[in-house]
Parts: sequence; C-alpha cells; structure tokens
Amino acid sequence: MTVFGNNTLGYSLSGLLLGVFISMSTLAAPALTVMELQNGLDHPWSLAFLPDNSGILITERSGQLRLWQQGKKLSEPLIGVPPVYANGQGGLLEIALSPNFVQDHRIYLSFAEVGPDGKAGTAVGYGRLNPQHTAIENFKVLFRQQPKLSTGNHFGGKLAFDEQGHLFITLGENNQRPTAQNLSLHQGKIVRLTLDGKVPTDNPLVNKSSARPEIWSYGHRNPQGLALNPWSGVMWENEHGPKGGDEINIPQAGKNYGWPMATHGVNYSGLPIPEAKGAYVDGTEQPAYYWEISPGISGMAFYNADRFPTWKHSLFIGALAQKELIRLQLEGDKVIAEERLLSERGVRIRDVRVGPDGYVYLLTDESDGKLLKIGLTAVK
Repeated sequence: MTVFGNNTLGYSLSGLLLGVFISMSTLAAPALTVMELQNGLDHPWSLAFLPDNSGILITERSGQLRLWQQGKKLSEPLIGVPPVYANGQGGLLEIALSPNFVQDHRIYLSFAEVGPDGKAGTAVGYGRLNPQHTAIENFKVLFRQQPKLSTGNHFGGKLAFDEQGHLFITLGENNQRPTAQNLSLHQGKIVRLTLDGKVPTDNPLVNKSSARPEIWSYGHRNPQGLALNPWSGVMWENEHGPKGGDEINIPQAGKNYGWPMATHGVNYSGLPIPEAKGAYVDGTEQPAYYWEISPGISGMAFYNADRFPTWKHSLFIGALAQKELIRLQLEGDKVIAEERLLSERGVRIRDVRVGPDGYVYLLTDESDGKLLKIGLTAVK
C-alpha cells in the first residue's frame, strides 16, 4: 500500500516539481496536447468506442445516449434508452460494449432506477445497437440493486468485463453506511454476473444462504472507477472516501474492503465516522493505494498503448473535486509515482478512456460538458 497526500511523488508536464521523485532540470518533459472534440454535452458520464473508427457513444446523466463521429454533428439522442432517475448523482451512467460486440452488437447500460416509494437503485441492462446507430433495440434489464434505498446518492454503476467474459458491476451504498457490511443487501458491493445476468456457479458467496449470490466483494462506499488490468488480467476498482480516504482496491473474491469500519477519512463535518474503528481493522483488506486528501476520483483506464511510451504502465484517473487528471506510474501492482495533469483547466473529469488510437479521452462533468482528446508532443 502506498499513500500520497499533497506532497505527491512525480512531476507535472508544466515542469512544476511536486515531490522528490525526479529533477526536472535533467529531463526534457513532453508537452501535453489537448484537443476539444465536442462541447455542449449535458453532464456526460461515460463513453465507449465503436469498432472500425465508426464513432464514440456518450451517455449524458440526464438520460440521453449520443453518438459522436469525426467531422459530423453530434447525434440526436438514440431511441430505446430506458427511463432513468435523474436526481442528485443519479441518471444514465455507464456504457460498455459487449466483449462479443462484433457478433452481437450488444450495448450495456447502467442507470439509476426509481422504485414505487420514490427511492432509487442502480440497474443494468443491455440491448442491440441497430445498424444505423440510431437506436438501442429490445433493451432488457438484467440486474437491479435490491433494495432501492437511494435518495440521490452513491449509485456506483461502473461496468467492466474480465477475460472469462464475466460482467462486474460496482454498487454504491446509497449513503447508507452500514449496508456495505450486510451481505443480504446489494449496497456497497461489487457483483459478478454472466453476460446474460446469471450468477456464475463459482461466485464466492453462492453457497452462503444469508448472502446475495451475485456478490464478488463488499465493504465499498461509492465505487467510481473499474477497469481490467491488461498485464495481470485482474480487476481494479477505485472509490470515493468520505472527507479523505479516496482509495484504489484490487477486489478479490469474497473479501471485505472495510467501509464503514475501516477508513482513512472522516465525515464531511470533520467528526469521525460513527462506525469506524480505525484505518486498519482485522478481517478487512487495505487499499492498494489511497489519498489522505480526497481528489474526488472518477473513471479510470490503464495505459497499454504504444503511441506514447512515456505513459506505458500507467493508470489514469479523473478527479472531480480537485479538477485534474491523475497519472499513476505502476510497477507491478505498486504505484511508484503520481503526476497531476490539466490542473490549469479547472474542470471536473468524469470519465477516462484510452482510445484505439493510443490517445487518452476524457469527459468533463459540466452542463457544457466536453469530450477531450489528450496526447503528448516530444520536446526536442
């Protein structure tokens, strides 16, 4: 486990030394390039690249799914998207293409869904993208968070697939802290399903009668990043702490990640978390990495492309509160340096993806949200 607060190791591309990792006087830093591809998006939340350079699908939290294509006007909202609970942090959340998209044209969406009592929970479903890219056909919900407890907070909703074709879903604890430790509830959990929403027979709690069989790991607060490590084939997750204690985990089957008993943060009031027993609690897993001061971390993506060798073996994470792009340099499962980018732009970064062209793509969380394309230009 490694931790950095304000004195982060690493360096910024502007040449500002943030720590003692490297002397900028001995290294010509590459220049960061930022290209604005689209503006006018309504709090965009997630993006997915269609194959054959045929465009980028973008979710807007208020409930629209749009298609961006180079040189064309942003599409009208696609037809067939489910109705969403667009309140607080809720709405249309993640989009992900099926691992077999070329054959099945399946699009997965996560979203906040309201129940009969007015409270909401995270739901996930899939439908088929039509050949014209104008509609999602035959949308079917495959998972619903039970029970529905949210009044607008902590939905999670990140989606990712492992190499065996399982679907992982992150579920926030709906701002109901104790639920994260209750195995009969979906709140504060990561679940693992088949592509059709069935429970895999080797899920860790499938034979525990008091537990939801979908659960993969528990004790999570509000997971906002989920990505498969391309070097190890293992899923990584990040989540918001309260005031302090944002963290990265490598969630293992059946393990308890501690919230709210174990945390490096405090309540927003500055008072301790009532259920907390300390940062280290027997029977719970420590984060792989955490921040004493919360950046407000969001989407994340591993960089495994050849285009920018400087970024090889990096993990990119957006920051909503501190309004930056964070680059973590990895050595195996260890973070060995941290770099802060785009600080001067002062924008909330919601989603981070590595494109098939090797550039890093970002969505900014604003009423005039933007799609940005990030790269490097070598300094000679």
